[in-house]
Amino acid sequence: MEALIWIGLTALAIALPFYVPRWRLRRVLARPLPAEAEAVLQRNIPVYRRMTPELRQQLQRLVVQFLHQKKFVGCEGLEVTDEMAVIIAGQACLLLLNRPTKVYPALHTILVYPSEFVARRAEVGPGGVVTPGHQSMLGESWDDGRVVLSWDDVRRGADDWTDGHNIVLHEFAHQLDSESGRANGAPYLGSPDSYRDWAEVLSRNFQNLRHSAMYRQHSVMDHYGATNPAEFFAVATETFFEKPYQMAEHHGELFAEFLKYYRVDPREWLPPPPPPAPPEADAPYAWSPTWSH
Repeated sequence: MEALIWIGLTALAIALPFYVPRWRLRRVLARPLPAEAEAVLQRNIPVYRRMTPELRQQLQRLVVQFLHQKKFVGCEGLEVTDEMAVIIAGQACLLLLNRPTKVYPALHTILVYPSEFVARRAEVGPGGVVTPGHQSMLGESWDDGRVVLSWDDVRRGADDWTDGHNIVLHEFAHQLDSESGRANGAPYLGSPDSYRDWAEVLSRNFQNLRHSAMYRQHSVMDHYGATNPAEFFAVATETFFEKPYQMAEHHGELFAEFLKYYRVDPREWLPPPPPPAPPEADAPYAWSPTWSH
């Protein structure tokens, strides 16, 4: 009899760490997002108001889970308020709409600095000599379960939803990218055929962006995306959500791949951009000599 009791207690001790977090999550998700938190989304995520009621409900539920499971830590004296946490969570969870997800399962902590921060970097020089270095950063995504953000730049990204720059979308795209094992521009897609199409389209567009960056040509996507495939995916994600019309026009195949991956069409949330201004008429030609000495 005692052996059965000990077996039962052992089984219970093993099961509790798995059951209790799920039970707590179910209780949290049974409650709606508080009205004051939804008001924060309304004020700070411009596309929220243009979403369908179904998508808004999805986003609210995702935000509730995000806030329950993730820890926010203020750095350099910054106090992370409830409003700041909701703004970050709301933008991060846009990437998860219409997708089966556990809400960034590897992520546990978001570190928030008041503004850009300095990160230590080890630079490898000739002969393998390692020199300690420092670099100013707006955000970072680490594979140990942490994301680092500059609050000033989070705020800037929320204020302008049409410039293609959003540090939260960028860093959390890296988190999605890492779910396939490592951040290499190929997040978890589900099937070999999907990876083949993805690799062909993203590789071609990555090379085109590298070419435009090299020759300083205009591009819909920020040239920072030419750094490597992981940064290309993150920059393309920013572009997809903030400049969807331009991306669809100039990078149609890439936009189609992102439509399949993210399962939303941000064009439904944003008005079309104004048409480009017509070229100015040429001024009358006036010749004037120029001498150099």
